[in-house]
Amino acid sequence: MSTDVPPAGSEPAAARRLQILATEHWSLLATRSLTYTESLTRVTIFLAILSGAVIALALVAQADRFGTAFSAIAIVVLSVVLFAGVATISRLNMLNRDDYRWIVGMNRLRNGYLEMHPELAPHFITSPYDDLPGALRTLGIELVPSGRGLGSAFHLLQTLPGMLTVIVAAVGGAIGALAALMVGVPPLGMVAAAAVAFAVVLAAMWAWGRQAVTESPPSLEPRFRSPRDA
Repeated sequence: MSTDVPPAGSEPAAARRLQILATEHWSLLATRSLTYTESLTRVTIFLAILSGAVIALALVAQADRFGTAFSAIAIVVLSVVLFAGVATISRLNMLNRDDYRWIVGMNRLRNGYLEMHPELAPHFITSPYDDLPGALRTLGIELVPSGRGLGSAFHLLQTLPGMLTVIVAAVGGAIGALAALMVGVPPLGMVAAAAVAFAVVLAAMWAWGRQAVTESPPSLEPRFRSPRDA
């Protein structure tokens, strides 16, 4: 009778466990791919609406010579663009929350892999921890050290919601300038109205996006926290 001890993880139960974890991992990867596809589709739709609106307003401007009719039509058209932009950013924030959920799920599965085969830890560049630092590491985002918050702000502007927020705020500024033009405000006042509208829309969308990021459902409470020295 052999007394050899089988290698760790070679038992049938461990093999079935590994298969279940791998199947769930592939499912999350496929779902994350769908999330990316919808994000890009939403952005494409908004940019198409914006481009069509600009072309339409250019044709109206040629016919009306930037008169009162142009201003009235432009306010209505740009209001539709503003609504489409706000709806797109809202959906992108939801998709980003979904993507964060899939990342947390994959990190938990990766933690399960390492429980069965801890010797594989040096081969993983992604994180097996499901807290915020672990999720950011899997996303390829390093936490910005203290005193270098400007890099984090620039990163937010490079994301799809951040980029669209600036564009939507510019649309809001254009609406503010056109409204000032309609009531006979001088050019300097039009510039001030555009700047105020831009700042108001930008601040509102920024606060909305920040709230969407900070809210976390109970199911995403960390179960495997990153080591303090990580």
